[in-house]
Amino acid sequence: LFLGFLYEPSTKMVPLFGAMVPSAYASVVKIDILPLGIVIRRIHHWSAMLMLAAVFAHLMRVYFTSAYRKPREINWLIGLALMGITMVAAFTGYLLPYSQFSVTATSIAYYIAKSTPWVGDWISSLLFAGKFPSDGTVPRFFFMHVMLIPAALTGLLGLHMLILIKQKHTEPGSNRKRKEAQGGRRLIGIPIWPEQAVISLSFYLFLMFMIVLMATYVPLNTIETYGPPSPGTPVMRPDWYFLPVYGFLKLIPGDLSLSVLGGKITPETIGGVFFPAFIFLVFALIPFLDRTKGPQNYIENPLHRPFMTALGAGGGVFLCMTAAAGYIDVLQVTSGEMTIYTILAALAAWSLTYMLLRRYSRKRGDNVKT
Repeated sequence: LFLGFLYEPSTKMVPLFGAMVPSAYASVVKIDILPLGIVIRRIHHWSAMLMLAAVFAHLMRVYFTSAYRKPREINWLIGLALMGITMVAAFTGYLLPYSQFSVTATSIAYYIAKSTPWVGDWISSLLFAGKFPSDGTVPRFFFMHVMLIPAALTGLLGLHMLILIKQKHTEPGSNRKRKEAQGGRRLIGIPIWPEQAVISLSFYLFLMFMIVLMATYVPLNTIETYGPPSPGTPVMRPDWYFLPVYGFLKLIPGDLSLSVLGGKITPETIGGVFFPAFIFLVFALIPFLDRTKGPQNYIENPLHRPFMTALGAGGGVFLCMTAAAGYIDVLQVTSGEMTIYTILAALAAWSLTYMLLRRYSRKRGDNVKT
């Protein structure tokens, strides 16, 4: 609310400290110099970072404990949609300060959207209000950021929670032995009042304390560092949640190009469109590829699932290596060398994890689950 009352979603030129700058940029500078203005903007920034980190952590928890299996496949897909929309929310907030950093980062996304085969021109025109940058881009991003995306998040989150209430939360495996759960009739759970309410309130207050502490002492890249948009491209990298895509783009040969049924496929298409789409598709198919039979109401121990746990470890290392590829200029390695390192690291993580967990399961005499 504080930022919304003071921010001006426009690119018209206005005077600021003797220079003519876009009004969106000028309004954010004025917010920063208000009492507590920069602290509130940092709270907004760090809350967004924490929200994304929490979504990724929750996704990993559900995956490694196999809480995505029947009857929770639909909620897994809704959770993936929530993760994607959360990333879009963060992306649309990128442009709003309209600094040199914002415009450069958004221009990369514009050319990625434009590279989509067959429908690229239509998608880029719809999202960016024509050719980027245009006078309509900032108002359109502002509308998506403060109204359209929050509405989608609210609706999907409500549906996510309704299904959770109906199906109940997955429980620790030790609860199978409790008298209330005998026969598999129902889960144990924790009452909403007062136990869950007290736990949630305590955790909320702790998070608020940590966010305000970070906002007070940990700076972010102030827009004054980059200044308003100007000719030239500054050296910049996206925030951590977009680094795998940015790094994957660095690994693709720049001269790679081909035509398929009238649509042109470029490095931007492969790294910016196909790669994230493939990652989301793999995640979406996981509940249907997991061959374990029967409903899953209790948490599985990741140590007892060698293949799926190893697959998660290998995939995690692969994404971390693609994120590191965004720094190949700093690491002083070629894209070909980094590609080899990425493949070898992912294969090593998968094979080592699988062998160790297979050995662990054999020692315990477990039936190894795939």
